Amino acid sequence: MKIGEAQQIYRQQVQSYRKESEAVSKQLAQVQTKMKYASKEDREHYKSEAATLELTLEALDDQKSEYEAYLERLSEQYCAHWNKVADQQQKEAAKQYARDLGKIMEVARRIMRGDIVPASDEKKLMDFNREMYQTAKNIGSMVQREKRKKYDSLWGDEETKESEDPKEAAQNAHAGSEGPQIVDAADTIASVPGASLQESNSTD
Repeated sequence: MKIGEAQQIYRQQVQSYRKESEAVSKQLAQVQTKMKYASKEDREHYKSEAATLELTLEALDDQKSEYEAYLERLSEQYCAHWNKVADQQQKEAAKQYARDLGKIMEVARRIMRGDIVPASDEKKLMDFNREMYQTAKNIGSMVQREKRKKYDSLWGDEETKESEDPKEAAQNAHAGSEGPQIVDAADTIASVPGASLQESNSTD
């Protein structure tokens, strides 16, 4: 499973469990209020109901905590993949800058010798440093040659590379270890002893 997909699934699980926990907490508060004003006989019934609701809350919180811990691990993996791709791009950008700088200096040298270079190479030199370009042109125009060399573009043989998006790379990376089993919040509630009985009582 991809990291991005896993994050989406487990975030939804956490949200679902939070929603259920809020509902059970509300029920528990209502039962505790009833218990304060109930007769001795009814109070025992409410005590049992409150205990079941507390167990249900605990089960929901335990499962939610497991999902949150896994989400934290996914987040660490996501950041690691993002940083790896970003670092590679920065290194490649630095190498490319050094290569381009070397070519720009060579274009300036050729122009100063009075040789003919492609207009695209002249433009790259001008975009890089207008003053350097003008100086090279002025020196080149003073050089008298019977036969001037004509060059192809220094950038002509390069293909444009598409940079990988670090965010996309991180989302599409493999999530690694398998995440916790996906359990519906209703199933977690039903697994608590007495919870199904409690649910039917609360709907009455």
